[in-house]
Amino acid sequence: MLERIQHEHGILELRLARPPVNALNPELVAALKQAIERAPGEGAEALVLSGSPGLFSAGLDIPALLQLDRAAMRAFWNDFFGVCGALARSPIPVAAAVTGHSPAGGAVLAIFCDWRVMARGEYRIGLNEVQVGLTVPDCIQAALRRLVGTYRAERLLVSGAMLDAEAALAAGMVDELTDVDHVVTRALAWLAPLLQLPRHAMLATRTMARADLAALFADPDRLPVEEFLDGWFAPEAQTTLHALAERLRSKKSG
Repeated sequence: MLERIQHEHGILELRLARPPVNALNPELVAALKQAIERAPGEGAEALVLSGSPGLFSAGLDIPALLQLDRAAMRAFWNDFFGVCGALARSPIPVAAAVTGHSPAGGAVLAIFCDWRVMARGEYRIGLNEVQVGLTVPDCIQAALRRLVGTYRAERLLVSGAMLDAEAALAAGMVDELTDVDHVVTRALAWLAPLLQLPRHAMLATRTMARADLAALFADPDRLPVEEFLDGWFAPEAQTTLHALAERLRSKKSG
């Protein structure tokens, strides 16, 4: 479900490995949160977050999550916001190796990292929650605004736009493109020289530079979990989500 791969310079790769599409279910999200939080204490100097070739993560496992009651969904969203917070507050650099398609939850993981390398081609990335009847919480919107600017983030979020790799690079949602087989290699190459810098100065400067991102998750009690749950269980969202789940089941059986 989550593979751990050790690389040179103390870089730990956390590879999403939940076939067929690395959909984010409660078990994977909990494992990812724990791995990110524990990595520095286990000796990791930096992290790479990756997926499988052609598909980083398809986002939330909608069919699985629709089976959960409000209490179980609350636990899931606490963990999901926990992953965002762990990335935002990580004391070590994190590079996202966006190895393919990255809608919704997959894009969220990427935007909280320090650097995003994406596979060149017809792969798409974006926060398309509106298209499935959901609202993007402001703590996640703020992370996108930080990357692409306020107005561009507004346009992308309100329409639920999915950008191809070239458009994502032009918008600033990703930082670099390469062929799909070298995404992880390029993520490692970005981290390597960073880790050769005087460590205290680099990490302290990074902490100051990312303080706005970390502040979004400083108080877990103020995160909009209940607000999101109200939206998730609202009739409009449930109708849209169940229709999506049915399309996914039909596609899988076909």
